[in-house]
Amino acid sequence: MDVLKIKGGKPLEGKIKAAGAKNAMTKLLVASLLSDKMCTFYNVPNILDVEITVNLCREIGSQVEWNREEKILKITTKELKTSYVPQRYSGSNRIPILMIGALLGRTDEDIIVPTIGGDLIGSRPVDLHISALQKLGARIEFREMKKEGAYFAQAHQGLTGAVISLSYPSVGATENTILAAVRAKGTTLIKNAAIEPEIIDLILFLQKLGANIMVDADRTICIQQAHQFQEVEHTVLTDRNEVASYAMAAISTKGRVFIEGAEHLHMIAFLNKIRELGGGFHVKSNGIEFFYDQPLKGGLHLETDVHPGFMTDWQQPFVVLLTQAQGASVIHETVYENRFGYTHMLKEMGADIELFTQCLGGKQCRFASSNHHHSLVVKGPSLLKGHNFSIPDLRAGFAYVMAALLSPDISTISNVEFLDRGYEELVAKLTSLGADIVREPLLPLKKLSPEKCKAALHGLMKKVEIDTGAPTL
Repeated sequence: MDVLKIKGGKPLEGKIKAAGAKNAMTKLLVASLLSDKMCTFYNVPNILDVEITVNLCREIGSQVEWNREEKILKITTKELKTSYVPQRYSGSNRIPILMIGALLGRTDEDIIVPTIGGDLIGSRPVDLHISALQKLGARIEFREMKKEGAYFAQAHQGLTGAVISLSYPSVGATENTILAAVRAKGTTLIKNAAIEPEIIDLILFLQKLGANIMVDADRTICIQQAHQFQEVEHTVLTDRNEVASYAMAAISTKGRVFIEGAEHLHMIAFLNKIRELGGGFHVKSNGIEFFYDQPLKGGLHLETDVHPGFMTDWQQPFVVLLTQAQGASVIHETVYENRFGYTHMLKEMGADIELFTQCLGGKQCRFASSNHHHSLVVKGPSLLKGHNFSIPDLRAGFAYVMAALLSPDISTISNVEFLDRGYEELVAKLTSLGADIVREPLLPLKKLSPEKCKAALHGLMKKVEIDTGAPTL
């Protein structure tokens, strides 16, 4: 267990290269399971979520070669040695549930996957996944298993294309349905589908693999059964979450950072809000430069939404950015109902933030009568004090890093493993930009109480199980 120690008050200056997208690479690995052909990926991010997904694929029979320095990964799944994903992957990330869609058309055996994990930012119901897969002909049920539960799925009679209308354009449900539909007989239509850049990247990969897929302007995705597969080479798109994170850190610290590989097309909603705030950016042929141009002006109204709207993963660091803007701004979170839990630590640092259960904005969202805090008002500018943070989720984790970079005091951040899930070489990149940041062990085990030693050892054993695939005693 490590911690970050940050002494802020310095502008970030320099150049970094954007990593491959976490939310694309993990799904591409699962998609490779559809065929027995070799799939070669370039621009693969060296992050924990990819490592977990690689080990999960190896668990069921994939052969993987991963050159982390060259960022190249080759995966081949000639045959499945099992369709059971062990319970130790329960809660590790959200990938196991996608295994159902990928494997239904490849095996007649029962598919068993543990419950989903990921960040604690609100409910992520899988009812949309299950309903869609059932319409394709799958039988799925949830059973209690080793105190945590698992999903059992099978399609002994095969899958058949269907018209599936999603009540909400869920990214995960769209991905799961696409994966299953590639091997389903006939044609499948997904209406009200998610169309995030990572999903388009998945579609491009599947087309190379041998699938026929078309995306209509009305959020309809059409998938025809694939009869033959082929080897694929695919370059993973860059991570728009990482780009936005460093962009906001640069502007808030009154610095200037060029991010190589930042893709203009994927950042339109974000760039509009940056310009509205008074932040600066230059779009260049090989990336985007972000910089502090003038005193930031609040008065913004921002609603998170599915693509092409303002991404929910940009919201937390954007709130930190707004603490440095003059005036009051409103944030309305419409994607997850519990994504403001991180704000209490910002308030302890000196941020002026007030939460509301009402929909503050131009429209009512699906949380309008749920009594969840899903709107906030943030006023600035605020001088933030140093703080000791415990990260609750990935994006809140970067918001804390960003807040620490703004404070002239020393801040300590624990639970940095959340950051490892999605930010490649975070400390090295920030250091190269001039940040005063170090990563070090929390405490030697001998200095911990017996109870804390036991908890730390249990966490280490759990990580070893996931990393190696071998149970620990």
